[in-house]
Amino acid sequence: MEFGINLGFAVKRLPGASEWARFVREQLKLDLVQFSFDLIDPFMPLSARSALTAQVRQAVRDFGLTIHSAQVGLACYTYNGLLHPDSAARKAALQWWINAVEIAAELEVPAVGGPLGGMSIPDARDPKTADRRYRDALDALAQVSQAAKTAGLRAILVEPTPLKREYPHTVEQAAQLLADLEGRAAVPVEYVLDIGHALYQPLYGQNASLRPWFDAVGRSIGVLHLQNTDFQSDSHWGWPDARAAYDVTDFAAQVQAAALGHLPVFLEVFYAFEADDDSVLANTISSVRHCQSALGLSQG
Repeated sequence: MEFGINLGFAVKRLPGASEWARFVREQLKLDLVQFSFDLIDPFMPLSARSALTAQVRQAVRDFGLTIHSAQVGLACYTYNGLLHPDSAARKAALQWWINAVEIAAELEVPAVGGPLGGMSIPDARDPKTADRRYRDALDALAQVSQAAKTAGLRAILVEPTPLKREYPHTVEQAAQLLADLEGRAAVPVEYVLDIGHALYQPLYGQNASLRPWFDAVGRSIGVLHLQNTDFQSDSHWGWPDARAAYDVTDFAAQVQAAALGHLPVFLEVFYAFEADDDSVLANTISSVRHCQSALGLSQG
């Protein structure tokens, strides 16, 4: 089982490529990362984007890191994205994704993705409008996949989220999305399954489990996201944390039982921007060590 870290932890604290790369290699003692577009905004002017991507490529070489894939990040997730009620806003979101594909290609990263967006309350409450938004998202994904193919990427990654106004948010919707994209997607569409999303009890009930996801779309899962969670929020806490103690050893056993041990697992932790920097970095280190131990992996 490959283990790495999503670079969301570095946002606003270690934004420079050499800064986060040094921390990942020398403090976390990891060599696998998932890039976050919080570190390079795809809507930046091309000159700025190119300069920053060049810095990332150099830092990755200097510190012997591998970027597995590139993820939407927190900033973009705050927008309605490809499910926005306004057509001009949806068009802009599509351009954001295409720009993200271009950055991924510059970084020599084979896959890009994340949550697709969220519907407004009025759109989600009207079945006909909600279906139109879904069809719009399918059209957009087809275009993004074509851009990915042209750029030489291997796959598009879609991340299910536990919100009823977002798509997909159920196992059934995830399976339907794959079926509806069959013959339309120019590259494979795979899922990023976040355990904090899949086990969110307010939506999926007290018996929420990873197994339905593994059974229904396991063959199409490309990435697993790991976080410490209380099952009542999309927590993205680390270890230790007095609020939660998710069992990573049990997670590993479930992944192996589902014959998905070949999938990369990325720790994805987020911290309050106002939290003490030293405490945040220390918790990031302890979280990595905790997960490595529970996954049965060597530490550094």
